[in-house]
Amino acid sequence: MKKLSILALAAIVFAACGGNKSANNAEESDSLKSFEQEQIEASIKMHFDSIAAEFSKIDQPSFVKETKDGITLTKEEKQVKPTYLLAPAIADEATTLAEKYRVLAALSVDKRIANLYEMPVEDFDKSITKLAADIDDPSFKDVEDKGSIFETSSDLYEAMEKNGRINYFWQLASAALVEQLYIVSQNKDKFLSTFNDETAANVTFRIILILDATNRLSQYDPEIAPVAAAMTPLEHLNATSVNELKSQMDDMKAEIEAARKALVK
Repeated sequence: MKKLSILALAAIVFAACGGNKSANNAEESDSLKSFEQEQIEASIKMHFDSIAAEFSKIDQPSFVKETKDGITLTKEEKQVKPTYLLAPAIADEATTLAEKYRVLAALSVDKRIANLYEMPVEDFDKSITKLAADIDDPSFKDVEDKGSIFETSSDLYEAMEKNGRINYFWQLASAALVEQLYIVSQNKDKFLSTFNDETAANVTFRIILILDATNRLSQYDPEIAPVAAAMTPLEHLNATSVNELKSQMDDMKAEIEAARKALVK
């Protein structure tokens, strides 16, 4: 099973930038190499920790919350079931570890929407449980509800960093955000009804943070390069108000759908 640690990143970077040094003294060279590698490792870890900390501070949109602060639907609205949710059976089509992480995140988001509309969620639960078992990430150990993994908390990031899975943290975060954007694009009037300008700005700020992380990681992890590529067109979603977000989502509905198809096949 592939793992990517901060130390591995540092080793790659060091090899790339320090391989042509000539050493007059082997002991001195080894000492310098060790010091430089430690500095690179610390710098990389600090940057990813900073991105994750900012990302984890941003509250989840109300339409995926299962608390009293979540969005509510009328009886009439609940009768019109959404047809745009992923089929839980898509879990069987995920083959690579990266795909399993992304499908897990997307199905977890969709399960919240299914709950919102009072739809059956047993098949979602089965697929989410199966994916979590296939992934076998020890970072999930303390997450009681595997359907909440898409929330990508700071605790989950720290656990995944500890277990050498930080690249997969951004797989989760990317798929979850794109799925949320796709859902909003299907019913903007309802799902943006509880947004204020700060909420709208936070959504687009998430895109910036994810792109920063995935673009950097793509230098070392070929599996995340397609994620960065799929997310890049979404950088044009840079709204600072609800009205801007509505307008931009109208203009970029095709790009959002394309990103979803690229991440969750």
